[in-house]
Amino acid sequence: MPVHRSGKTLAGAALAALALLLPLTLSGPASAADADAESVPPRGSAYMGMGVIEHDGQGGKPGGISIQAVQTEGVDVSSHQGNVAWSTLWNSGVKWAYVKATEGTYYKNPYFAQQYNGSYNVGMIRGAYHFATPDTTTGAAQADYFVNNGGGWSRDGKTLPGALDIEWNPYGSTCYGKTQSGMVAWIRDFVNRYKYRTGRDPVIYTATSWWKQCTGNYSGFGSTNPLWVARYASTVGELPAGWPYYTMWQYTSSGPTVGDHNHFNGDLSRVQALANG
Repeated sequence: MPVHRSGKTLAGAALAALALLLPLTLSGPASAADADAESVPPRGSAYMGMGVIEHDGQGGKPGGISIQAVQTEGVDVSSHQGNVAWSTLWNSGVKWAYVKATEGTYYKNPYFAQQYNGSYNVGMIRGAYHFATPDTTTGAAQADYFVNNGGGWSRDGKTLPGALDIEWNPYGSTCYGKTQSGMVAWIRDFVNRYKYRTGRDPVIYTATSWWKQCTGNYSGFGSTNPLWVARYASTVGELPAGWPYYTMWQYTSSGPTVGDHNHFNGDLSRVQALANG
């Protein structure tokens, strides 16, 4: 009997040790998966310039007025900014703005009305932008969704053409699973549909390094679509192929009042000219 009791005790101890070990063994992969899941933001939360610092880094800010042209200050905002203090921005010299309207065919900015109308009401020239997700639906479908939900255009002198924000994928593979030619075709599908719906060529917002990687540095949009380039440095640097100059430059994500600040490559009359078409 004592031997029998001892055997049960050893078996019990072994089972207890196994019970302690099992959670540790099982929790390793689960924890890694949880960490990976936590690193992917929820759909709809993307914003202009989201991947710039991670992929391109960040340098100093521009030190002064360009020798080529006066730069007119602007901002871009999304739901992350909530209700924006537009009068504060206006008084600081900001004269134009872009507001995130949509993403994919599944998200509309809940702060769009306050941001889009608020910037207009203080006197700014403003427009809307669409965060592209080429892995979810076609370019034409997303252009329609954008136009139907705030991304349209009117010749009122205060509305800029819509902007296509095409950059690093925050939800998965950098190029959204597209080949370079496939990405070019997707962008063309979007811009053609947007022009059909509004009569305007949309602005293309991108970063040179992403454009090179995901479109093969395609040069075919430079003659039709204004370029809005992202580079957080003291100079704008190399531009994507096909564009001899930039129209807008997002130069920082850490500006006053609203983080994302931009230079328009020209004085206020040039901003008005883009608005008027």
